[in-house]
Amino acid sequence: MWRRGWAAKPGAGGWRAACRTWTLTPWEPLVIFVCATAGQGEPPDNMRNFWRFIFRKNLLATSLCQLDFAVLGLGDSSYAKFNFVAKKLHRRLLQLGGSALLPACLGDEQHELGPDAAIDPWLVALWEKVLGLYPVPAELTEIPRGVPLPSTFTLQLFQDVPNTVPQELTVSSLDPHQPPSESQPFLAPMVTNERVTGPSHFQDVRLIEFDITGSGISFVAGDVVLIQPSNSATHAQQFCQVLGLDPDQWFTLQPREPGVSSPPGLPQPCSVWHLVTQYLDIASVPRRSFFELLACLSPHELEREKLLELSSTTGQEALCEYCSRPRRTILEVLCDFPHSAGAIPADYLLDLIPRIRPRAFSIASSLLTHPNRLQILMAVVQYQTRLREPRRGLCSSWLASLNPGQGSVQVPLWVRPGSLAFPESPDTPVIMVGPGTGVAPFRAAIQERVAQGKTGECRDPRLGGPEACSWDPSWLCPAGVHPTLPGNFLFFGCRWRDQDFYWEAEWQELEKRGCLTLITAFSREQDQKVYVQHRLQELGPLVWELLDRRGACFYLAGNAKFMPADVTEALTSLFQQHGGLSSPDAAAYLDRLQRTLRFQVETWA
Repeated sequence: MWRRGWAAKPGAGGWRAACRTWTLTPWEPLVIFVCATAGQGEPPDNMRNFWRFIFRKNLLATSLCQLDFAVLGLGDSSYAKFNFVAKKLHRRLLQLGGSALLPACLGDEQHELGPDAAIDPWLVALWEKVLGLYPVPAELTEIPRGVPLPSTFTLQLFQDVPNTVPQELTVSSLDPHQPPSESQPFLAPMVTNERVTGPSHFQDVRLIEFDITGSGISFVAGDVVLIQPSNSATHAQQFCQVLGLDPDQWFTLQPREPGVSSPPGLPQPCSVWHLVTQYLDIASVPRRSFFELLACLSPHELEREKLLELSSTTGQEALCEYCSRPRRTILEVLCDFPHSAGAIPADYLLDLIPRIRPRAFSIASSLLTHPNRLQILMAVVQYQTRLREPRRGLCSSWLASLNPGQGSVQVPLWVRPGSLAFPESPDTPVIMVGPGTGVAPFRAAIQERVAQGKTGECRDPRLGGPEACSWDPSWLCPAGVHPTLPGNFLFFGCRWRDQDFYWEAEWQELEKRGCLTLITAFSREQDQKVYVQHRLQELGPLVWELLDRRGACFYLAGNAKFMPADVTEALTSLFQQHGGLSSPDAAAYLDRLQRTLRFQVETWA
């Protein structure tokens, strides 16, 4: 957001003092910050350097006294730290002397109308403030509504196949000095693609294994793998047909303005087929800006009128009903507006349709147990809306369709650190709550801890040894005595023992070896549903003992809809019941666990 012109000036103490105290001078008098929140209240990757810089303790309280600013946050209220980055940045800019034009805007992805529900009124107020302080110069005129801005790129078409065609990415083309990344993924051979749910189970869950030999990829428990998916050939063909594109046409991109780099991951020259299958996210649900630009490009009066309605502030309920609720895709919208779709200039394709983003999966294996292998546990996303065709997840459906038994299959991937960090000390117990596919990162953690000998032992310091626990262990041993208890505790929940009990045999073997304590919740095997939060409450004395007296770390992973809130409620309840804490003290205790990273969460919508 800042130009390179932050100026470091010596203070009264000369240059030595300047090493300790900096005066910052932004080049711009007005900055609008738009920021998302990642993980558990973390800044996005492309914001990390700025984030570290802006929170340096030696910045003066007057550093930004000449700056007017506004902060727009993009978040999801299903996460505990909703828009945490936007809130914290707003406070920090105020601390440094900046003048806020408005309170921070907190867009919420969970709102029925999406982030625009908060952004629309905020933008109206923002423009009123900005134009009052910074009037538009008289020689400039406002671009009328309905007139598109120039496209970012122009497509220079080839009459024939170009003489030099870029080769597809291969393992040998990777730079051996750089680890695989988004700009340089590793094409990992798929080894197995196995369904691990029973044939009568409603959900198709896959255990997929990749061979990462020679990739230079290294990971630890808690890391995630990012996979770059592709559109299906059927959808790509339909898209080309609706837009009147020749899939065999080749082109190069030319930016309209200097300093604009080519889109990452798009070769030059490129074929239309590669652009549509590998780059344009035609299976995503379009944003409001899509309808706005498509309306500007449409030559058809009736279609343009409807598109303008759907992109207007007053038309957001209609847009939600038409697009957001049924999860209608970009391709389906274009089919509904054929005259507009057929008139889209090729130059605007990259402005109109977003890029396919990589999907992140928790790594479900440890290199210590499976050398040169990387495993994921993936639920194939499919659900029904009022539309006739079922909704399908792009990446999960694509991966599920790949069959390594019928020939070589390679998947572009790379690894990055996740939001879960497990303790290094072998004496630190870990409590892991992972219902459904949320168990994936905990399998990696358990494999890693067992391989490193971190199986733990129940040692009550008041007893001076492992003779007994201070809580009643009769739920494990009828005799009421359990001289050694593993330091790895896994709460796993699913519907049916015989349908979706992932890695049952592996857990049972680890239990026999004394490396794991497994607590299960099979929600559909009795009249009243039983979930992991109920098991936590049942074993409240054990959980309190582990957290308060043995310094255990608590981990939670899974779907973000209801489960995290239910587990959090169960924890605060058992803190009160078994720790004797009041409701405010129980909440403060949980907050302290979070701040010291002894309570960590990884959830997804």
